[in-house]
Amino acid sequence: MTEPRHIAVIDIGKTNAKLALVDRATLTETAVVTRPNTVRDGPPWPHFDVDGHWRFLLNALSRFHRDHGVDAISVTTHGACAILLNRDGGLAAPVLDYEHDGPADTAALYDAIRPPFGETGSPRLANGLNLGAQLHWQFTHDPALLARTAHIVTYPQYWGQRLTGQIACDVTSLGCHTDLWCPGDGTFSNIVRALGIDAKIAPVRKPTDILGPILPAVARATGLPPGTPVAVGIHDSNASLYPHMLGQSGPFSVVSTGTWVVVMAIGGTAPPLDPDRDTLINVNAHCQPVPSARFMGGREFERLQGGQAALATPHDIAEVLNKSRMILPAVEPHSGPFPGQQMRWTGDAPSPATGQHAAAVAFYLAMMTDTCLRLTGATGPVIVEGPFAQNAPYMAMLAAATTRPVLHSANATGTSIGAALLFGDTAGLARPLPAAHGPVPPGMQAYATVWRRRVAQGSI
Repeated sequence: MTEPRHIAVIDIGKTNAKLALVDRATLTETAVVTRPNTVRDGPPWPHFDVDGHWRFLLNALSRFHRDHGVDAISVTTHGACAILLNRDGGLAAPVLDYEHDGPADTAALYDAIRPPFGETGSPRLANGLNLGAQLHWQFTHDPALLARTAHIVTYPQYWGQRLTGQIACDVTSLGCHTDLWCPGDGTFSNIVRALGIDAKIAPVRKPTDILGPILPAVARATGLPPGTPVAVGIHDSNASLYPHMLGQSGPFSVVSTGTWVVVMAIGGTAPPLDPDRDTLINVNAHCQPVPSARFMGGREFERLQGGQAALATPHDIAEVLNKSRMILPAVEPHSGPFPGQQMRWTGDAPSPATGQHAAAVAFYLAMMTDTCLRLTGATGPVIVEGPFAQNAPYMAMLAAATTRPVLHSANATGTSIGAALLFGDTAGLARPLPAAHGPVPPGMQAYATVWRRRVAQGSI
């Protein structure tokens, strides 16, 4: 069989749904279309518009195949999402938005049965960010739902199921703070039996496995050949990590930026993780545990900038450094390394939509990232993926705070490229490039030291 070259990547993020066509020979995106991942209010709970996404994806697959040719399909999605399927393969219930606060109603009951952090590497998170808490609340909220549910699949494999009719879960999605998986043992945790889903949860597969060929109905709807293969798929942060797992040697860390900033440390010092600071164990595509930490950096950026971002000039940066204008955590207090703390400024806050405001925001996000790197014991170069890699003040402050090389991916989009690489062949994989921030401006390391001290003291 000819090796697939043009890989259509379904990429469902928390903010947007996307289809990208990746040329595996050059590892570049030749076509991209997106739609907002708008949450519907209900009933019975806030949920994702998966049928709208499906129509969008079929239409885009048809256009991509007509214009370029599609040889294979891969899938990557955000975590904290499981799909409950009925006996006919349809939805047993709408796909719950993990930010819905419903699971808080049954939190005490769930806490009494959830496994300890030492077994699962899953910290206790708010709302439905622990997948086990989602399922517990859904089955409590709708007592008939468990009986209606024939199969449970993780989110990448839901799209695979619609494409192929085959069911599965993948290790990276199960290893994403679900409470359902024990990374050290590579087995399900006891919560699966406690929830009564041990006979319902789909078989666990590696992301690189082939789930199956597309269904005849999908072939007719899109024009793709009936034998078009679909990979099992991968959690999006692990998709960003995967190219570097293939291309790097020695210790390094990857910072995947988007709605979430997720730090993953490979070959570091592996200190004991603190579950109260949003550290966790992820599981990579090779089924290996990965010390990780995270915060909602993209969401914080949006709240701080309010859609009025400006470019920071060297003068703006110097002013922020000289006047010690700092944002102290946390803009989003429900997750990240400083839970429960409220955002505050030191000194006079710059006016919004100014270069100084933009510089201070970039520095805050870099210091939050540095905190996550330290919590995971990261060593070696830091590779930044996603939109923050284009933010020069962020990259400069991160280099100053870590005192280590800060690089960015030479390929355009980590998640899409990583998902395409599930089909193999790293010939087009370029090594990461040094961040284009130039020399670190004077005063940045001192600023980082003062930021850490003020955060530790809770002082303004």
